[in-house]
Amino acid sequence: MADYLLIDISNSFTKLAPSTKEKIGKIARIPTGAVSPATLEHATRAWNFDTAVVSSVVPEKAKVLARFLKGKRVINVGPQTSLGVGIEYPNPKSIGPDRLANAACAVALYGTPVVVVDFGTAVTFDIISQDRKYIGGVIAPGLEVMTDYLYQRTALLPKINLLEPVSAVGKSTRDAMMAGAVFGYRGLVKEILIQIKRELGVPKGLKVVTTGGYADLIAAKLPELRKVHPTLTIEGLRIIGNLNS
Repeated sequence: MADYLLIDISNSFTKLAPSTKEKIGKIARIPTGAVSPATLEHATRAWNFDTAVVSSVVPEKAKVLARFLKGKRVINVGPQTSLGVGIEYPNPKSIGPDRLANAACAVALYGTPVVVVDFGTAVTFDIISQDRKYIGGVIAPGLEVMTDYLYQRTALLPKINLLEPVSAVGKSTRDAMMAGAVFGYRGLVKEILIQIKRELGVPKGLKVVTTGGYADLIAAKLPELRKVHPTLTIEGLRIIGNLNS
């Protein structure tokens, strides 16, 4: 029997995993638009659990989740939850629970000061200070948001799948869009990290952890992103479960 069912509901996908206090199990993925009591039951049919640890940034799925988890203990991640991280932020309730889970995991596994860069629907940066406090972040449009917007709002630009560009000088429309997206986002990440280091007063020693769908692609040729942790959010839910048992 698992100690927890971990549930991370993001805008694009919902991830679920059984977990002991020490280790997460196999992760199941459901498109968030398809999340229902039936799809949740199907994904977790072989898992036994008493406690669910939930991070959700999609409020309209709250009733579905409540029906599915009826009778279970539920830990909803938020600023009121024990995170192993303090919060020094004007409106803590406005911080996404996925970002709090990322912060909890990054601090527990990598120490401080640390920045988490999450390549999701949006690219988010979350900053935890030397004294283990969440102090703020940065939000930029995600890579797919940018390329999909170009496709949807122009007559001639195609929809593309993001890969490593062959060259900075595109020899086709697709190559030009690829270069703009990938090289452009590496530049965006690099400049934001420079400004964060300057404001924190830590030109050296700042840890940077990255996660999300395009973390591997962007980190591949960006030395600033040395630590890629694909399961950071889910691992954060496991850590939060332990802190709130």
